[in-house]
Parts: sequence; structure tokens; C-alpha cells
Amino acid sequence: MVQHVEQNLQLMTKRAVKAENSAAKLKQENALLQVQLQNYRTENEALRLGQSASLAAVKRNADVALQNLHTVITNSRASIKQLVSGAESLQLVADLLKSIDRISEAEDRQ
Repeated sequence: MVQHVEQNLQLMTKRAVKAENSAAKLKQENALLQVQLQNYRTENEALRLGQSASLAAVKRNADVALQNLHTVITNSRASIKQLVSGAESLQLVADLLKSIDRISEAEDRQ
């Protein structure tokens, strides 16, 4: 009976040692996972900040493009006004040339 109790004690001791080793390994793994989790959180935050910076850059680029577009529109309007004015001047010259041609024809008939 004593021998049986001693065997049980030895088995229980072995199980306890095994459980302690397993617990130590799990604690180490848990510590590694905690570090990894913190690294992922840090990386995630960096990505969020990078995304915000990218959106800000896109907004700045859009603002610059809008300003350039307004400048082009303003310049285009001025160019169109000059073109219309030039066309009107050319029409006036054409009308004058027609009048001169008519005057010449009238003088030739007399």
C-alpha cells in the first residue's frame, strides 16, 4: 500500500513538473503574442496616419488643380474676347474692301 502511494506521488510529481513546464511555455508564448499585438497596433496606427496624410495630399492636389482650372478659364475667356474682337475687326475690313470695290465699280461705269 505504501509503495502504491509512493508511485502515485511520483506520478503526481511528474504531472506537476510537466504542468509547470507547460505553463512556463504558455507564459513565454503569451508574452511573445503580446509584443506582436503591440507591434501590429503600432503598424496599424502608422498606416492610418499615412492614409490621412495621403488624403491630405490628394486634397491639396485637387485644390491646386482647381486653382489652375480657374486660371485657364479666366485666360480662355480673355482669349475668346480677343478672338471675337479680331473677327469683328476683320469683318469691318472685309466690309470696307467691299465698299471700296463697289465705289471702284461705280466710278468705272461713269
